[in-house]
Amino acid sequence: MGEDTVVESVEYDHERDAVIASVRPRVTKRSRKRPYVLACGRCGTPAAKYDDGEGRREWRGLDLGECKLYLEADAPRVSCPEHGVTVARVPWARHGSRLSRDMEDTVAWLACRAAKMVLVALLRITWRTVGAIVDRVVAEDRARSDPFDGLRRIGIDEISYKRGHRYLMVVVDHDTGRLVWAGKGRSKDTLGEFFDLLGDKRCNKIRLVSADAAEFIGAVVAQRCKNATLCTDPFHCVKWATEALDEVRRQVWNDARRAGQRAHAKELKGCRFALWKNPEDLTENQSAKLSWIAQSNAKLYRAYLLKEQFRQVFRLKGKRGITLLHSWLAWACRSRIPAFVKLSRKIRKNLPGIEAALKHKLSNAIVESTNTKLRVLARMAYGFKEPDHLIALALLDRGGHCPPLPGRPAQAIAA
Repeated sequence: MGEDTVVESVEYDHERDAVIASVRPRVTKRSRKRPYVLACGRCGTPAAKYDDGEGRREWRGLDLGECKLYLEADAPRVSCPEHGVTVARVPWARHGSRLSRDMEDTVAWLACRAAKMVLVALLRITWRTVGAIVDRVVAEDRARSDPFDGLRRIGIDEISYKRGHRYLMVVVDHDTGRLVWAGKGRSKDTLGEFFDLLGDKRCNKIRLVSADAAEFIGAVVAQRCKNATLCTDPFHCVKWATEALDEVRRQVWNDARRAGQRAHAKELKGCRFALWKNPEDLTENQSAKLSWIAQSNAKLYRAYLLKEQFRQVFRLKGKRGITLLHSWLAWACRSRIPAFVKLSRKIRKNLPGIEAALKHKLSNAIVESTNTKLRVLARMAYGFKEPDHLIALALLDRGGHCPPLPGRPAQAIAA
């Protein structure tokens, strides 16, 4: 409960099978002459007492073995100049909560690490209560300091959190790896909400933004971040090349099947992973299939080489990568493979962003890593009817807002 709380008495309630601890705030030396100095529960500003409120109030604490624990204390109301009449602040609980601070911190810590049923059964609370606790813990921690302070390089992406095209927009700080913001939806308006929170002054301090080639992201970044350079994510670019290669493979397979070359078509159908995988990761059998493609189907093998050279562009990076990219564009344009001719046009359309990514060696890898964790959290948060609790859970875990377990140093937990 902390050093600011004094336990006056403890008794056992047989009817509820619970321990009731009567508590009060500790009176410091400074406040002994003025024992009725109270503070607003919302902002902490000292305020005059308004009335006794509803009298004695209870807060649920961490269980004592098999017994529930309740903290009982007076809950007077104060008259705050900013928030009006509100309940006075107490050191053992957050404002608006009927649970102790230790209880809420334990719930928040477990929410990032344990499955839903484990947490609910262990602490004997409902999953809806967990969502409300996470909201309060994150809101309090983000209010202590500016979560957007020092943003210079950010990554923007979207993630599907539910069937039916339900998306979240996420923003990650490249320098710290923290998730700094998440919002419901996938549109200009959704992304605009983030930049509205950021404000024009902080928007102008952003220098690099990594994202996929979504046009609405580029339009919003160009409008709101005047000094930022947009970097197109290399992962998505290589994915385009892989999709073009797969389109060629399907076309070659269909041509062989229509021509009655069943054995050849069957071999081509089994070459999918040999064409997709990186050369250094191929098995012996897949390497043999690739050699067979080189001997039996020149068009498909050229498409494979185009994909691999395009991948090499992003391995080199910098000026060498940009030089190889322009050579690749010339090769793809005259390759007479429609899928790669079309891809070369798409690359030229996004050329400034791709060259910026090569120059600054920036990708959305850290954002994709965050998205992977968010998918796990989305499964853990199954049962939340609204995405607001999922967003709070994501910020709690990936935004650095998760509190340590009460009474245990953070470094001891990490060890």
